[in-house]
Amino acid sequence: MPVTKFSTPEKYKYQNGFGSYHESEAVAGALPIGANSPQKPPYDLYAEKLSGTAFTAPRHENQQSWLYRVLPAAAHSMFNSRESSSYNTNPEGNKLHQIPNQLRWDPFDLDETVDWVHGLKLVAGAGDPTMKSGLGIFIFAAGKSMSKNEAFYSADGDFLIVLQHGVLDIQTELGHILVRPNEICVIPRGVRYRVELPEGPVRGYICELYQGHFQLPELGPIGSNCLANARDFQAPVASFEEATSGEYTILSKFNGHLFAASQTHTPFDVVAWHGLYYPYKYDLGRFSTIGSISFDHPDPSIFTVLTAPTDHVGTAVADFVIFPPRWLVGEDTFRPPWYHRNTMSEFMGLIGGEYDAKTGGGFQPAGASLHNIMSAHGPDAGTHQKASNAELKPAKVGEGSMAFMFESCLMVGVTEWGLKTCKKVQEDYNEESWTPLKSHFKIPEGVRRVSNLVVDANGHAGIDTGKSINGKGASGEINQEALPHYT
Repeated sequence: MPVTKFSTPEKYKYQNGFGSYHESEAVAGALPIGANSPQKPPYDLYAEKLSGTAFTAPRHENQQSWLYRVLPAAAHSMFNSRESSSYNTNPEGNKLHQIPNQLRWDPFDLDETVDWVHGLKLVAGAGDPTMKSGLGIFIFAAGKSMSKNEAFYSADGDFLIVLQHGVLDIQTELGHILVRPNEICVIPRGVRYRVELPEGPVRGYICELYQGHFQLPELGPIGSNCLANARDFQAPVASFEEATSGEYTILSKFNGHLFAASQTHTPFDVVAWHGLYYPYKYDLGRFSTIGSISFDHPDPSIFTVLTAPTDHVGTAVADFVIFPPRWLVGEDTFRPPWYHRNTMSEFMGLIGGEYDAKTGGGFQPAGASLHNIMSAHGPDAGTHQKASNAELKPAKVGEGSMAFMFESCLMVGVTEWGLKTCKKVQEDYNEESWTPLKSHFKIPEGVRRVSNLVVDANGHAGIDTGKSINGKGASGEINQEALPHYT
């Protein structure tokens, strides 16, 4: 069965479907019929609209949800800046290092001293959340559950969470989501949630999308199925708390800085909801992989799970791409990914196992690599040697492994934390990967070199006015009558 065999069993119910119009109620009859905001919603609840796009966004892009809750989200104190000198996940201006070097990181450390909010570390990014443009790439590592009386949200963008270690039990306003390694979770901008760690420390990666929302890639000639199928995405069902007294804290990530407000009621009091704007998760084990069944290695775009397109068709602010277990059967084909220079930036991570294009041991689970715009990359020397001489019989690669990539059309800058503070950058990445490559080029005896010079009918080189002969210069070496004359 094409699903991941999780060691932690599922504990929640879900609604299936990507981009589907869902509705859910935790009390029978809590959803109003027909109307969205009746004069008095059922059970004297408050009706609240959560808008993920502009009101007038085209219907196929429009994402809104209606929430029916005990008290509105607006019922809180003023927000105040918190930890302003230490909390910043959006370094401004020259704090991002724009460098062409290939970069690779050793596995990032677990940190048992912090919770989810304080475990977010921006490694790289591009753009500006205040302009709703670009993306941020995070590493997260946490060892503490958030307080029962806390909720967090990001006003900057949508979180695409790729868990590498541990288990996330996420309580959102719209319901609960359990996330295990080999599952991803997307929490849209503005949705409030808290993270509990039922099995201890967690670690993973996040792509925060500052503009637009993730969608399924177009399938083109592939047809109507395969890759990530819409039916395999899961959204939560309504689940609520009734507490209307006590002290609760709402934490907001706003332009990368942390703010806090207090309120006297639980933020998780949504009794029912309906709409298109909600968190969801997906099991990467359900991805239906496409590949060549004749020859050549196709572009890695065939492994795209989710995409966030720009206004230019086919070009993405962020693509989420995976490299799952798959069969390779190409005849007379170099089967690993080819050597490459790309107009897109490629940030890779490894959830588990060994990535088949990097078998030298330097690319490890919980580590990462960044090949920025036009930074040359490809298989390391050992992988090239092995793949160039392998017996080309059908072979399954990536068994027990899952690598992924955040790919972006933007030039991605690296933060001071990512480049220096974390102390995980491998200084010998190039030396270990590509410096050992050796030239095998040799022209066989009897094979003629092909000249790039213009030749006459007898095969002799013609006049080359860019060449000097006997030191006289081109103009002194040719018959003036051979030059064109205009009247």
